[in-house]
Amino acid sequence: MTDNKNTILAIVLSALVLIGWQYFVGMPQEKARQEQLQQQEQKQAAQPQQPGQPVQAPPQGAPNGQTPQVPGGPTTAPATSLSRAAALAASPRVAIKTDSLEGSIALKGGRIDDLALIKFRETVDPKSPPIFLLSPSGTGDPFYAEFGWTTGGGSNVKVPTADTVWTQSGSGALAVGKPVTLTWDNGEGLEFRRTIAVDDKYVFTLKDEVVNKGGAPVTLYPYGLISRHGTPHTAGYYILHEGLIGVLGDQGLQEYTYKNIDDKKTVNFDVTNGWLGITDKYWAATLLPDTNARLKARFSTGTLGTLKTYQTDYLLDAVTVAPGATGAADARLFAGAKEVAVVNDYEKQLKLNRFDLLIDWGWFYFITKPLFMVIDYLYRVVGNFGVAILIVTLLIKLIFFPLASKSYASMAKMKAVQPQMMALRERYGDDKVKQQQALMELYKKEKINPLAGCLPIAIQIPVFFSLYKVLFVTLEMRHAPFFGWIHDLSSPDPTNLFTLFGLLHYDPTVVPVIGHFLHLGLWPLIMGVTMWLQMKLNPAPPDPTQAMIFNWMPVIFTFMLASFPAGLVIYWAWNNSLSVTQQAFIMSRHGAKIELWDNIKAVFVRKKPQT
Repeated sequence: MTDNKNTILAIVLSALVLIGWQYFVGMPQEKARQEQLQQQEQKQAAQPQQPGQPVQAPPQGAPNGQTPQVPGGPTTAPATSLSRAAALAASPRVAIKTDSLEGSIALKGGRIDDLALIKFRETVDPKSPPIFLLSPSGTGDPFYAEFGWTTGGGSNVKVPTADTVWTQSGSGALAVGKPVTLTWDNGEGLEFRRTIAVDDKYVFTLKDEVVNKGGAPVTLYPYGLISRHGTPHTAGYYILHEGLIGVLGDQGLQEYTYKNIDDKKTVNFDVTNGWLGITDKYWAATLLPDTNARLKARFSTGTLGTLKTYQTDYLLDAVTVAPGATGAADARLFAGAKEVAVVNDYEKQLKLNRFDLLIDWGWFYFITKPLFMVIDYLYRVVGNFGVAILIVTLLIKLIFFPLASKSYASMAKMKAVQPQMMALRERYGDDKVKQQQALMELYKKEKINPLAGCLPIAIQIPVFFSLYKVLFVTLEMRHAPFFGWIHDLSSPDPTNLFTLFGLLHYDPTVVPVIGHFLHLGLWPLIMGVTMWLQMKLNPAPPDPTQAMIFNWMPVIFTFMLASFPAGLVIYWAWNNSLSVTQQAFIMSRHGAKIELWDNIKAVFVRKKPQT
């Protein structure tokens, strides 16, 4: 039964790592490379828009003349691509300036289309450019939010469009506590006013008003949309969602990757208590309508020349404005970083429907999010996320110590009866049935659980994947340093054995076929050594095949985990070290011989042939 235990452990670990690496690292990396090449080809073939040209279709009603259409569908392919500065200069603007955001609002179209997250940088270098989230039309990658009014089919009421040039009432930048007001008169008895405010983080609040100075009532429909042109480069990992997202009433969380929506074209929802938008790994732009409002929401895609376009939008119920009256509609926009505390606070303050799912906690939500909260709390105490991970690992070991104690105690008993087990194998020879029956009687007599050795591994697996998820998706881990050469726990160890840790100036990862294996940092090597020591704590399996698997497993893990986030590798190395100490302590208390040094010595000392 010891053979069975070792076989189970070997198969479970090897299968999990090999399959996990293939799905989470190998295939996504290749997919991401292909998508990046495709995106570059699309950008070269596409002709970005001339400044001043609209990128949305005029509102269109349904055949019955009742249901309006949200604007936003591009109709013509633009001519030349502009730099960001040139595109911004093509429209008069109102500046945005807060401690978290910098950018501007285009008076032409009234769009929020220029936004930088000034607290975050492209790289670990604090002098690198900030993260630009939203970009105006005319650039190579437009990404913007738009709000306004549309009409039902057959109506000839003139409403603001992407060509409309608004006028700012007063002057000054949009800042916290300093809203701005935009106005536009359609010349036919309607005056449109838009008041925009921003908080100290990432939420814009908009109030659209229509003053009816004419002699007849008008019926208009408020809408909001987020549009993105061009398929963005994504991380390409199956454990992370990037694309269109929303929690839409009773229909719950809705996630569509760019490829998914390309296949679907349009997905419609008729719900209340919803929010929707477009998310990247660490950043997002989402529409946050009133939680009591009934939404006709939509995810959709289209084309602009050869360039893909993606849009999330909603349409509210009609507002009828009588002569001499004023109609109003409220809207909110989240455009910023997916910081856990900030997202949680918005969910509570605005009473949003599961807004915390904007962060992709995954299927192990019930483990992943609490694990992050503990790590984040410890970080606030010790000031280093890497140290916080080490402390959490120690706490997990302490919590599961009773289970591990029973497991290792059972293993100690099994080692004590090894001579009897070998005698049974010799006695029954090839009669496996009788051999197994005799072994089971022995286990029952000695009160041994033959699968006890699986328990420490079984406990470790969900924690491993949850920590991997935390390191991969949470913004707080991005660019979080440890010590020494680890400046970003969410990225692989930057050192490489195959360049002699920087002495050789070449990139071995470009080698065809095997290049992705030729990045092996110092921490993965440390992890491999600790895993090897853990394996050597137990006697070698009597079966040569199993012994070979166990001997090669640390090598396989070392190469596989080399491309994983450094924080995860550090966790694994520390966990192995604690496991070796814990196992040696518990087994010695139960009288089992600690064979670590004997097994290590046996690797380097060749046995003398018997004469």
